[in-house]
Amino acid sequence: MIVRGAVLREMGLPKPYAESRPLRIEEVELAPPGPGELLVRIRAAGLCHSDLSVIDGSRPRVMPMLLGHEATGEVVQSEAAGFTPGDAVAFAFVPACGECGPCAEGRAALCEPGAAANTAGTLLSGVRRLDGVHHHLGVSGFADHAVVSARSAVRIDPALPPEIAALFGCAVMTGVGAVVNTAQVRAGRSAVVFGLGGVGLSALLGAVLVGAHPVVAVDVVPEKLELARSLGATHTVLAGPDAVEEVRDATSGGADYAFETVGSGKVLEQAYAATRRGGTTVTVGLPHPSQTFSIPAVSLVAEERTVKGSYLGSAIPSRDIPRYIALYQAGRLPVDRLLTATVGLDNLNEAFDTLAAGTSIRQVLVL
Repeated sequence: MIVRGAVLREMGLPKPYAESRPLRIEEVELAPPGPGELLVRIRAAGLCHSDLSVIDGSRPRVMPMLLGHEATGEVVQSEAAGFTPGDAVAFAFVPACGECGPCAEGRAALCEPGAAANTAGTLLSGVRRLDGVHHHLGVSGFADHAVVSARSAVRIDPALPPEIAALFGCAVMTGVGAVVNTAQVRAGRSAVVFGLGGVGLSALLGAVLVGAHPVVAVDVVPEKLELARSLGATHTVLAGPDAVEEVRDATSGGADYAFETVGSGKVLEQAYAATRRGGTTVTVGLPHPSQTFSIPAVSLVAEERTVKGSYLGSAIPSRDIPRYIALYQAGRLPVDRLLTATVGLDNLNEAFDTLAAGTSIRQVLVL
C-alpha cells in the first residue's frame, strides 16, 4: 500500500525548519506485515525531543528515515498472536524480543536485538517494510499507517483519546518509569527534576504519585515552572548559575533523587551537584555522543553516591503502559496536562520549530 508520511532525508538542516523543511511529506510504499508483525492505522503521534535530535543531527541515524516513535493506532491486519483487527495499541520505541539476556532479566529496554534493529533502521525481524526508507525506532509513526513488530505494540483501552494515548509510549513511560522503576523513589524522600519537557514533567508527575517530598522543578522557562507548581512541585527554580544552591536550600542540603532530562552533560553535572550524600542521580536525556560529564571521583565512595542511566524508563512496556493508563483514568496521573497542541502532518516542520524553542510541552500529530 502507499502511505503518506514525514521523511527525513538529511540531518542538520538549519533552523527555522519552516524554511529549511527537513521533513518532507512523501508517499512511500509500505509492504504488508510479515510473521509476528502488525499493520496499524496511526491515530496520533507525539513530537518528542528524540525526534528533534535526529532532525538536528545530535542523535545520528541512518538516512533516509520516516520519523515518529511516540504513537498510537488501531490494528488493521495482524500476523501475530494476541492481536486482532480493531485493537487499540500504543507503541514502545524498543521492540523486546523476550529471549535475549536483558529480556530474560526483565530489562526489556535493553533488548539486544531490539537495539540492533533500531540502530539499523529496521523492524525487529531485521527487514524494512518501507520501500527505500528506514524505520524510526521500529515505529515510524509520522504516517497514516505503519507496519511494526508485535513486540513494539501494547494493547490499550480503546476509549482513551488518541492524542492522550500516544504520550504513554515515550514521555510517560520514560519519565514516570525513571522514578518508579529506575530510582524506585520512596515516599517522603526529596526529588528534583532538571528540565520540564514531556519527559521531565512526566518524571515530576511520577515523583508526586509516589509521595516524594519536597519535589523541586528546574527549567529555563518560567511558564513551565508555573505548570510544574500546578502539577504538584513544592518548589520551582529558574535554571541558572544559582540553581544548584537553590535546590540544595529547598531540600535541606541536597535531593535524595535528582533527575536530568535535558540531554546535557553540563546539566547532568548540576543534577549530581544538587544530590545529597548517599543520594541517586538519574540521567534520562540523550546528549550528543561526543558529550561527557565530570564529577569528583572520590564522592562516589566517600559519599556513597549513585549515578544511574534510565532508558525507556527501565520499563516493561506490556506491564507499565496499561498501569500508567489506569492511573491516568483514576485521576492520579494527569497526563492530559502535558498536551500543548495538536498539529497536522503538513505542519510538522513548524511544530518542531516550536519544540526547539522550548515553548511547548507535548504537541501531538493527529491523523
